[in-house]
Amino acid sequence: QVQLVESGGGLVQAGGSLCLSCAASGSTFSVADIGWYRQAPGKQRDLVAIISSAGRTTYANSVKGRFTISRDNAKNTVYLQMNSLKPEDTAVYSCWYFYRQYTYWGQGTQVTVSS
Repeated sequence: QVQLVESGGGLVQAGGSLCLSCAASGSTFSVADIGWYRQAPGKQRDLVAIISSAGRTTYANSVKGRFTISRDNAKNTVYLQMNSLKPEDTAVYSCWYFYRQYTYWGQGTQVTVSS
């Protein structure tokens, strides 16, 4: 069982920045794919960014050039640096962790971008 603890959400003005963190328990972090999804009110949950165990990154088109995902295997932590935030980035951001056939989710952290 993997526990995921997110932090770093909050309220920010449009154009501002936030950095989300997700710390994972256990010993499989370095060989897991990990990333972030988000869900806005009344909408489906969508992929934001993923970083594979090999370090390959995937981004949603809507965040390319603004968001950067990174991982620190020594700290079992994944980061999402979010710059040039827009009101449409407002959502609950959830950490996602995939190892073999197992998927784990964090509880989510709220990001609100005011105009």
